[in-house]
Amino acid sequence: MEYTDQMKNRVKRIEGQVKAILRMMEEEKDCKDLVVQLSAARNALDRTIGLVVSTNLEHCVREQIEKGEDTEQFIQEAVNLLVKSR
Repeated sequence: MEYTDQMKNRVKRIEGQVKAILRMMEEEKDCKDLVVQLSAARNALDRTIGLVVSTNLEHCVREQIEKGEDTEQFIQEAVNLLVKSR
């Protein structure tokens, strides 16, 4: 699968968030502020997972349709990946 610049940029932003979280911990910032940032990073990861899975699913389904083959397996795998990621 080809990972787009959009996907890579999302991960780079998350990397920045995680570094900021670590810095907050080292500076012994307030727990509530830390949890807010952790939650934001987790949400960003969840959205990125959704983007990667949906983009891959679309690609695989298109290929299967072009071949005249069934797409149910790919859809089920995508759903399983999303469920597992939670």
